[in-house]
Amino acid sequence: MSYALSRPSPFQRSGLLGVVIGLHVGVFLLVLAAKTVMPQIMEMPLVVDLLQPPEAEKPPVAKPLPMVKPQPVKQQRTPTPKAPTPVIEATNSNVPAPAAPVVAPAEPKPAPIPAAEPVSQARFDADYLKNPAPSYPPLSRRMGEEGKVILRVLVNPQGTADSVDIKTSSGSVRLDEAAQKTVRNWKFIPAKRGDTAVQSWVLVPIIFKLEQ
Repeated sequence: MSYALSRPSPFQRSGLLGVVIGLHVGVFLLVLAAKTVMPQIMEMPLVVDLLQPPEAEKPPVAKPLPMVKPQPVKQQRTPTPKAPTPVIEATNSNVPAPAAPVVAPAEPKPAPIPAAEPVSQARFDADYLKNPAPSYPPLSRRMGEEGKVILRVLVNPQGTADSVDIKTSSGSVRLDEAAQKTVRNWKFIPAKRGDTAVQSWVLVPIIFKLEQ
């Protein structure tokens, strides 16, 4: 069986030609449309700024504290307050001892005049007597009482006080009584007429004064 190619008719040729031309026109329109729609990409220069990394903050360096040498603390000793001691003034009394009664002889004969004998006064201020000072009354110390009392003491030949009277008051009953109470127990050097101890009066001044 054989096949024979038939030539296309003029009408078919014009139709094919129109199809080809239409395809070219369509492709051309597509190309134009693509150029119009597609954005143009412009080549822009790429600029890169190199940023330096931030410096890491350094931790603060601790400065060594200055060494302070401990200074030795001097302990101050608090002085112990001393109790005020009354001051005793040494003095002698000019009051003569009472004279012994003179017995007249039975016979009316003139008595011989005895020679004057030296007389020594009674004393209380000798160191070996160790007479203590009167104690300061606590109430008088708190009230700030001060003063000077003068005592009139009758000293017997044995060297003790027969009586203690207040000749001049200190102005405080407590100070006067403290002085009297202490002096009653004192020891004295009795007055002497020649080598004989005799009774006599002696004045004992005592000063009560608070220490500042």
